Amino acid sequence: MSSKGSSLAQVKELRERTGAGVVDCQKALAESSGDVEKAIVFLREKGLAAAAKRAGRTAAQGLVNAYIHGGGKIGVLVEVNCETDFVARTDEFQRLVKDIAMQIAATNPRYVRREEVAEAERERERAIYRAQTGQSGKPAAVIDRIVEGKLEKFYSEACLLEQPFIRDPHKTVDQLVKDGVARTGENIVVRRFARFQIGEAEAATDKAE
Repeated sequence: MSSKGSSLAQVKELRERTGAGVVDCQKALAESSGDVEKAIVFLREKGLAAAAKRAGRTAAQGLVNAYIHGGGKIGVLVEVNCETDFVARTDEFQRLVKDIAMQIAATNPRYVRREEVAEAERERERAIYRAQTGQSGKPAAVIDRIVEGKLEKFYSEACLLEQPFIRDPHKTVDQLVKDGVARTGENIVVRRFARFQIGEAEAATDKAE
């Protein structure tokens, strides 16, 4: 196979795996010396930067998705917004919404994002962690770092966007959403969710922005 043919095959593979345009794929391959995996990382980083620029744009369209799991034992409703009805109807966006609903069913988050956690709850968590480490004899500065580390772990468990994605634990749900932004070219916002489980005293959790 000629070098030109190989390059065209690599561009095709990159486009299929990332959804990026031809020119962006060619640039990524040039930057990564023809290494496809490194080119994917390059495109993802470029896409995430683009996602950050789109974050301020209004997302008033989207979908409400219902997902039932465990033979009807767990049910999820989730609202995910985008900018246009056109994108809301695409397979790409609908797969993203379904993945998010499945994540909620599997991990039972309490919030969408850490900003929703009330300050009183943050302080209560800090007090618990401080009590757990207070008898260790470590310096105060070290204890403070341990407490903040435990609080970060709390966020990664309780907040949907900070959880490891169940299909790929190397990325967070927030990164999954940003990948969707890069692919669709629109701002995407996980607005709120409700999770129901048979036998729970408080079955529904409704978290809004």
